[in-house]
Amino acid sequence: MSNNPNSVTVAGNLTKDPELRFLPSGQATGSFSLAVTRSWQNHASREWEEETSYFDVVCWGDLAQNVAASASRGSRCVVTGRLGQRSWDNAEGQKRSKVEITADDVALSLRFATGRMTKTTRAAAAAS
Repeated sequence: MSNNPNSVTVAGNLTKDPELRFLPSGQATGSFSLAVTRSWQNHASREWEEETSYFDVVCWGDLAQNVAASASRGSRCVVTGRLGQRSWDNAEGQKRSKVEITADDVALSLRFATGRMTKTTRAAAAAS
């Protein structure tokens, strides 16, 4: 558990395959959207209700590459990271902003599936 007061942990399903890009410096960056659904029973009607929230997630370096190689649309993931706000001007010159999660860690959830972990050797391959 992080001591950072700005840390969050969310679990949900990827809405599409992660996007992996490389900056001119060679730094990998990845992004994906996570759908998090909360379900509860309405006490008055006894009907089940649900609400879905969507979170944009950004990751960097080896984490970005590992997410792109391991997760795909529909994968259930647990993301731990920090909230951040980005601002920019759109094509019409209007200010835009959004809150996103910068991931410190991403794990495939084993709640509804099984998995097998394979350690990456990217650093060793780069040294060769």
